[in-house]
Amino acid sequence: MAEKSAQTLANHGRLDPMFHFFLLPVLVALLIHSVISLIRHPGWEHVWELLLVAALAVTAVKTRTYALKVQDRVIRLEERLRLAALLAESSRPQIARLSESQLIALRFASDEEAPVLVQRTLSVNLSRADIKKAIKNWRADYWRV
Repeated sequence: MAEKSAQTLANHGRLDPMFHFFLLPVLVALLIHSVISLIRHPGWEHVWELLLVAALAVTAVKTRTYALKVQDRVIRLEERLRLAALLAESSRPQIARLSESQLIALRFASDEEAPVLVQRTLSVNLSRADIKKAIKNWRADYWRV
């Protein structure tokens, strides 16, 4: 099996080929076809076809967003546990002040730089993008959907 390339800020975003390059294009094409069919041949069967295709498209998108939301919840929990182990006892109550977005971005920070980055995040309210840019030792996350 080929080794994974090192993950960085520049390459950490992922596309799912089956979703992004197959399912979505097919659904978009079907949606366009259904609209054209309804315009050219008005009738209830084409209305139902359009509604069915729209329902399939919504189902596909919602299914993906549900999976991402569950992962965000798990990441948030993992990061709270990790930070509780890494931060000094006096700093642990500050974990609750971190937003979901900040916790999700902090997962990429190495254990060595996480405590300092948490303090900096809380003091200047860094955004997700700013946190990722500030990370020097990237901790890869290859499991994200």
